[in-house]
Amino acid sequence: MKEQAVETIFKVPKMDCPSEEHMIRMTLEQLPIHSLKFDLHNRVLTVQHTTEPNLILEKLTPLGYGAQIQSNIFLEIDNLETDGDKEHNAIERNTLLWLLALNGAMFFIEIITGWIANSAGLLADALDMFADATVYVIALYAVGKTAQYKLKAAKISGVAMLLLSFGAIWRVGYQIHTDAEPEANTMVWISVLALIANVTCLYLISKRKNDGVHMKASYIFSANDVIANIGVIIAGVLVAWFASPIPDWLIGIAIGLLVLSGAIRILKLK
Repeated sequence: MKEQAVETIFKVPKMDCPSEEHMIRMTLEQLPIHSLKFDLHNRVLTVQHTTEPNLILEKLTPLGYGAQIQSNIFLEIDNLETDGDKEHNAIERNTLLWLLALNGAMFFIEIITGWIANSAGLLADALDMFADATVYVIALYAVGKTAQYKLKAAKISGVAMLLLSFGAIWRVGYQIHTDAEPEANTMVWISVLALIANVTCLYLISKRKNDGVHMKASYIFSANDVIANIGVIIAGVLVAWFASPIPDWLIGIAIGLLVLSGAIRILKLK
C-alpha cells in the first residue's frame, strides 16, 4: 500500500502580499511539507504535506492572519505536485535584484528628504520602501540557508522596521508639538520620483509575473505601493492647497502604524 499524504486548504483572510507569504513559508519550513500554493487574491493557501493539518494550523495561528482549515484531501505520494516556486532561475533572480536596488535607493532618498522637509508622509513612504526591500533581501540573501538562519534574518529586519516605525511616529508627534510645516513641493516631487521607481518595478515584474506565485505576488505588492505613492502626492497637494500640515501628519501616522504592525508580526515568528 502506497504512503498517503494530505492536501489541506486554508482560508487566510489577512494574507494579501509577498511579505506575509514569505513569513508563512519561514514559519512552515521545518514541517514535512511537499508544496505550498498561495492564492493572494482569494486569500487561500493550499498545502500538500505528510503531517497533521492541525500542526500546520498551530504554526499559522500566531501570525495573526486568521488562518482556518477549509478542507483536507488524502493523496498518494506519487500524485503530489512539484512546488514550482522552488525552481528559481537567473532571470527571476536578476529581476529581484533590480527591485531590491530600486526600493533600497528610494528608501534612502525618502528618509533623508523626508527628514529635511519635515514630511511625515515621505518618512512613512520610505518605511514602505524599506518593507519591500526587506522582502527581497531576505529572499535573496537567505536562499538555500537553514530555517533558523532565515528566521534570524527576518527578525533582524523586523527589529529594523520596528525602530524605523517608532522613529516615524515620534517624528509626527514632534512635528505636531512644534507645529512644523512640511515642504509641500518637496513632498510632491520626491513622491513623484518614488512613483516612477514603483512604476518601473511594475514594468519589470509584469514581464515575469506569470513565472510563479512569488513573482505574481510581487506584482500585486508593487501595485499597492503605487497607490501609496499617489496617496502621499495627494497629501502634498492638500498641504499646499490648505496651507495645513494635517494631511501630512495623517498619512504619516497611518503608514507608520501599518509598518509597526508588520514588524510585530515578523518578531512573533517562531
